[in-house]
Amino acid sequence: MYAFEPSDEQKMLLDAIHRYVTNDVRPAAHDADEEENFPTGLIEKGWELGVLQASIPEDYGGFGDHSTVTGVLAAEGLGWGDLAGALAVLTPGLFALPILFCGSEQQKQKYLPPIIDAEWESVSAAMIEPHFDFDPNDMSTMAAESGDRYLISGEKVFVPYAAGAEAFIVYAQLDGKTQGFIMPSDAQGIEIDGRQGLLGINALPLYKMRFNEVSIPKQNRLGEEDGHDFAPIIDASRVAIAALGVGLSKAAFEYSRDYAKDRDVFGMKVAQKQAIAFMLAEMATEIESIRLLVWEAAWMIDEGKEEASKHAYLAHMGAIDMAMMVTDRAVQILGGHGYIREHPVEMWMRSGRGIAAFAGLAIV
Repeated sequence: MYAFEPSDEQKMLLDAIHRYVTNDVRPAAHDADEEENFPTGLIEKGWELGVLQASIPEDYGGFGDHSTVTGVLAAEGLGWGDLAGALAVLTPGLFALPILFCGSEQQKQKYLPPIIDAEWESVSAAMIEPHFDFDPNDMSTMAAESGDRYLISGEKVFVPYAAGAEAFIVYAQLDGKTQGFIMPSDAQGIEIDGRQGLLGINALPLYKMRFNEVSIPKQNRLGEEDGHDFAPIIDASRVAIAALGVGLSKAAFEYSRDYAKDRDVFGMKVAQKQAIAFMLAEMATEIESIRLLVWEAAWMIDEGKEEASKHAYLAHMGAIDMAMMVTDRAVQILGGHGYIREHPVEMWMRSGRGIAAFAGLAIV
């Protein structure tokens, strides 16, 4: 059974993340959201924490072994700071971790060391499609064999840093199953539309992409000729987004709790009002419940448990409702101040709404 006490290595990583988000991310988050740009220097500082590097074995340039549990702990800590900043720091993992999970030995040796050895690099992935009924296991983007190459056609949305990315992993349907394809950014047939305007995470640049029979060699299919199982990728993405939602919700809860304890209304603290106290208790309960569900799903993934995919899905579904409930109530607890942009709860509520849509924007 899994333990609830982090290892010494995990504690060191979490302490470093907490210092980073407290001292650097939180003070910059409001202006980054307003200016729609997360400072590059802060992204590079987050990259230097080594969240991805610690997940890559030494044979491929890293300094650790992959652990989904460690990944969700790190994601929760980053999400507590700022969702857009967390997703920015984690973006290279969208490219590197699927190769680690599912790539051939040749692909791992070719692509992983340059990413790990360099500073933060804009490599990305295109998974989400512009359909209300989007199902990652039933893509509309298609891959078709053409001699010794594949032709990729379709549309994607919410692609982080697409405009400056060196390469992507593009997910498409091939022979009835979802497969990943490594695609250089200069391949003929790629179209990148303008940056998408969203309700939340405004500091993270996300783009629409079109693929018009983009031709790539067969060795660029993840796993090469035999392909790969898609489950490890979508499972890791679901628990990552769920963990980010837990961190975001924890931030909103703590802020509204502290506000309620300090704010006087009609001669008494807001937190002393029974309705507010009940709201805070329910918020805390939901956060801890989903947090444990995320941890359990991550542990099951690491242990190769048969029902890991189901639990990863449940963690994501639970985090969707939890994040909306907690962030909405945080705004309510602040009253009129909750609607003012000088307080971060309105930003967290806008960002929390995206937990439902953003599986595919982070992998741990």
